[in-house]
Amino acid sequence: MIHSFSREQYVPGDPAQTWAFFASPHNLDRLTPPDLRFAIVGDVAPRMYAGQMIEYRIGVTPGVTTRWLTEITHVREPHFFVDEQRIGPYQLWHHEHHFAAAADGRGVHMTDRITYDPGWGPLGGIVNRVWLRRRLAAIFDFRARAISELFPSTPPHAPLPSGQKKAAA
Repeated sequence: MIHSFSREQYVPGDPAQTWAFFASPHNLDRLTPPDLRFAIVGDVAPRMYAGQMIEYRIGVTPGVTTRWLTEITHVREPHFFVDEQRIGPYQLWHHEHHFAAAADGRGVHMTDRITYDPGWGPLGGIVNRVWLRRRLAAIFDFRARAISELFPSTPPHAPLPSGQKKAAA
């Protein structure tokens, strides 16, 4: 059974820098919860491209690790890219990453759309309702927090608006 999951997030900052961050497969581990025990296998180009194959190891449950091979199937810089699972825990995994410059020109509206099928027929639907959908939400909650820390609304060394003084420590 096919399921969908989507998330939206505003990312403050320069759209070109935001794209550069997400275009690097090496940044995936910074956006992945530690309990997934995420690790890229082998050498990976520093910047993604259409046709790129990326192999990972992930922990699907405590004590169980699996291979996940994805292909970057589409890239239209700086607007979107798509990754699709070729080998892994899902019957189907199609993940679209969309980036649109915010109206103020100083940020990005990011949208993730995932179409997935856990497999296992009717049992997969039950697993999705009972556990998998909540697990995906928790992974993207972690990711949203990580992005907020990596791309803070106010840069740490930004000048204060005129007339304001830095508070004493």
